[in-house]
Order: sequence, then C-alpha cells, then structure tokens
Amino acid sequence: MEWRGGAMEGSGGFVDRRLADYVSLITDSLASQDGSAFAAALAINATNSYAETVSSCLDHTKDPARILKQVDKHAPLGEMLLHHTRAMQCYHQNRYVDAYNSLEKSANAFLQEYRNWESTWAMEALHVIVYALRTVGEMADREMAMNGKAPDKLKGAGSFLMKVFGAIQGKGPKRVGALYVTCQLFKIYFKLGTVHMCRSVIRSIDTSRFFDFEDFPAKDRVTYMYYTGRLEVFNDNVSAADRKLTYALERCDPFKKANIRMILKYLVPVRLALGVLPKESLLTKYNLSEYIDVVRALKRGDVRLLRRALKANENNFFRSGVYLVLEKLESHVYRRLLRKIYNIQKQRDPGRAHQVRMEVILKAMKWLEVDMDMDEVECSMAILIHKALMKGYFSHKSRVVVLSKQDPFPKLAGRQQQ
Repeated sequence: MEWRGGAMEGSGGFVDRRLADYVSLITDSLASQDGSAFAAALAINATNSYAETVSSCLDHTKDPARILKQVDKHAPLGEMLLHHTRAMQCYHQNRYVDAYNSLEKSANAFLQEYRNWESTWAMEALHVIVYALRTVGEMADREMAMNGKAPDKLKGAGSFLMKVFGAIQGKGPKRVGALYVTCQLFKIYFKLGTVHMCRSVIRSIDTSRFFDFEDFPAKDRVTYMYYTGRLEVFNDNVSAADRKLTYALERCDPFKKANIRMILKYLVPVRLALGVLPKESLLTKYNLSEYIDVVRALKRGDVRLLRRALKANENNFFRSGVYLVLEKLESHVYRRLLRKIYNIQKQRDPGRAHQVRMEVILKAMKWLEVDMDMDEVECSMAILIHKALMKGYFSHKSRVVVLSKQDPFPKLAGRQQQ
C-alpha cells in the first residue's frame, strides 16, 4: 500500500480502516474530552494532514456514512462528521462553494450538541469551526465571483457566527469564548464593508456581567481592541482610538511584526492628530514609509509636502480609512508654519513678535506654492484659534494675527516624539 499524489493505492478495506482510524480519533477525544485533539481533527486548511487523509479516503470508500456514524455511540455527531468530512474533501478538490455548504451543515449539527455540554472543553474545536466558516466563506465568495455569481457565503458565515455568539455569550464559563467569535465577526464585517453591524456585539461585550474584559484570552483582547480602535478612527474619535490601539500595541506579541505593523498603520495617524510625531526609524522598521513625508511636513510646517504625501498615497489611505484623519492635519502644519514665523520675528524684534502680519503668512504660502488668497489665510488662522492650536485673535482691519504673550502655542495632547 502506498500514497500517490494524495490518493491511496490498495484495497477498499484498507481505505475503510484509515477512515475508521479517523473516527476512533474523534471518539477517543470525545470520551476523554481532549479539546486539542478534537480541534486538530476538525481543522480545514491546506496543511492539516487529517483533512488530506479523510479527503483521500472519501475518494475511495463506498459507504463512508456507515463508518462515520460510529461516532454516535459517544455523542450524536455522526451527521456532523458526515458533513464535515465532505467539506474536507471538497476543500482539497478546490470546490470551495461545496465545501462551505457542507461546512455550514456540519457547524449547525455541532452547535446543537455543543449547547448541551456544560464545560468549555470543546471551546477550541468550536473556534476551529468558526475560523473555517470565515476563511472557507471568503474562498467560496471568490469562486462564485469568478463564475459570475453574486457572492453570499461570507455573509452567510456572519449570520451563522451570530448564532454561535448568541449560544455562548451569556452561558457561564462558555462566555470566555465569545470574544474570539466577536473578532471573527469583525473580520467578516470589515471585509464586507458592513462595519455598522459590529455595534451589537460590541455592546454585548462591553456590558458583560459574567466576565471582566481582562479575563478573556490575551490574543483575543488584542484583536478586539485593534478592530474597535479602527472603528473609532472611522468615527473620528481619535482619543478613544488612541486608547484602544495603544492597548493592542502594548499587549501584542513583540515577535509578531506583521501584527504590530497592522496596529501602527492606524495608531500612527491617530497619534499625529494628537501631536505625537513618531521617529522615522519606527516607520522604516515597520514598513510604514507612506507616513514619512506626512511627519516631515508636520515638522517643517510644509503644507505643500503634506498635500503631495496625501496625493501620492491617496488610494492606500482611503482603503485604510485614515485619509480624513490625515487631511485634518493641515491645521497642524499651519500651526507649525506660524510658529516658525513667530520664532523668526522673536529673534529680530522680541517686542513685536506676537504680532504676525497676514501678508507675511501669505508670502510664506506663496513660497510653498500653496495657492491661497488673504481671505483663505484669515480663515485658516481662525480655525487654528478655534481649535485651540494657538492662543490669540486676529484683526481683520489691520490684517494682523495677535498672539498671546503667554504660551501662544500650547502643547498638544500628546508628546512631540516617541
């Protein structure tokens, strides 16, 4: 007997025994409540050896249902396993729509039984199934789109995960698994562009009376704070976004460079809005070069450079949802420019440094090739004062900005370097 190209050579009896061995693995893990073994046997991905073996067995056995039903002597999961193994087979044949359809039937049968188990021993297996629903759902949608059909499997996965969330989010010790399901829902909603649907699960997590947030697994807490931080960015709530994304960054595995980069991709513009300028070495280390010229523009008070940086990375910033946050940094650049003018005047004539003529500001804008007239300059100065980015007032009649003699440029919310 030998393997050739993933298919087994030999008698049907040998194939049946291999499938029976897989069933024995399932029944043994059920009997001993070995959650890790149970989860490993159910995983559906390209590297799972169990899935490859099962797929090959189903290609050759005549009556898989007879063998798979043997699991029912420990728990009524024979139907679940019949659908689940079919999903494994379809997955390895690159038939992702069929794989998803079978997987959803399997997940439904599993959930019905899972509701009856009091302990959390099978939580890892539930998470494996939840993860598979999302990832196979994405693959199925791509397959449908390629065939000219309207993709709907990932949306279906989202609906099913809400059923899972409802089954565990208030059920004693099982509640600790709710955050993982929530994070998978976030990934689905962000993928589909339906982020408004995150609100109901966020509300449930935030108002939980069964668990303190810190009781959830660290990895799930980091993921949750990352996605809720992104939501705060979309809602233009930079203070809340800073708090949540900083939480995620501080608790992220320091060896997971890709994850740190994902967090910083949103935390950097949030910190910029709060007046915190990261070092270029940080941006280079985590391959965030799109922010380098933005930071340089803020340091120099160079409106032209900021606009060029936003234009050059426009598509990237829009896809990330940070463009509007970055666009508002123009006020910070004006503040920096005016501060430079103020410092120059202070060196030349300390007694009159706090009086900055609009004409001087307009000339600086012209030098930077920024097309503005006097009215637009006045408007920009009024915005700076309104936003408390500088203290003072301006005289429309005299065309002069009169800065406060006491701390005309108060410190922003954040530190100037990190």
